[in-house]
Amino acid sequence: QVQLVESGGGLVQAGGSLRLSCAASGRTFRSIAMGWFRQAPGKEREFVAAVSWSGDSTVYADSVLGRFTISRNNAKNTVYLQMNSLKPEDTAVYYCAGSLSRYYNGNGPMSYWGQGTQVTVSS
Repeated sequence: QVQLVESGGGLVQAGGSLRLSCAASGRTFRSIAMGWFRQAPGKEREFVAAVSWSGDSTVYADSVLGRFTISRNNAKNTVYLQMNSLKPEDTAVYYCAGSLSRYYNGNGPMSYWGQGTQVTVSS
C-alpha cells in the first residue's frame, strides 16, 4: 500500500512558477510509476504528467508540454511537478497518483491517490 501527500500548491500570477511535491510512504513507491492529474471546477479529472519507476521515462499532456517537468527522488520517496509559465487555465486541484506498473503512458487507471492540492493562477 502507498499513501500520498501533496504539498506546494497556492496562488500565483500568470507567468509565474510553482513546484508541487508528493511525499509517499512505503517501499513500493520505488518500483511504481507516478503521475500528476488535475481537476478544474466543473471539469473531469485529466492527466498531466507521469514518470517511470526509475525516472528515466516521462510523458506529458500536450497542454503542459514544455512548461511542466515531472521528476522523482526515490531516496526521498518524493515525486515533484515543476510548473513554469503558468496560465489561468492551469487553475485546478492537482492530485498525485501511483500506478501498479513500472511505466504509465497517461491512459488507464491509477491505484493510489493523494488528497489533492489547490493551484490558482490569476490573470
